[in-house]
Amino acid sequence: MITIYGLKNCDTCRKTWKWADAEGVDYSFKDLRADGLPEEALDAWLSAVGWEVLLNRRGTTWRGLEEADKADLDEAKARRLMLEHPALIKRPVIQNGAHVTVGFTDAAKQALKA
Repeated sequence: MITIYGLKNCDTCRKTWKWADAEGVDYSFKDLRADGLPEEALDAWLSAVGWEVLLNRRGTTWRGLEEADKADLDEAKARRLMLEHPALIKRPVIQNGAHVTVGFTDAAKQALKA
């Protein structure tokens, strides 16, 4: 079964669910705020796609961070920030076993169908 991680109020996550429902894709949804962010899951995503892909620098959560938090980013600092602020993770994160995609792109759709 595929697991979709995101936020229940995220428009892109809603589009992902609607598409998956229409395509008959078997999935479960985990809300990063309500259900929490397991460190093991974050570490697997960081290993699979890298922190630069996973970190959302375009959202309101990023803009609300202190400048000191945004400066001198590396993987360890980005990981800490994502654990503290799960909304900093680009959405949705789609996990199918060890395969991880970020965002709702054509590649993500193919991963959901596979």
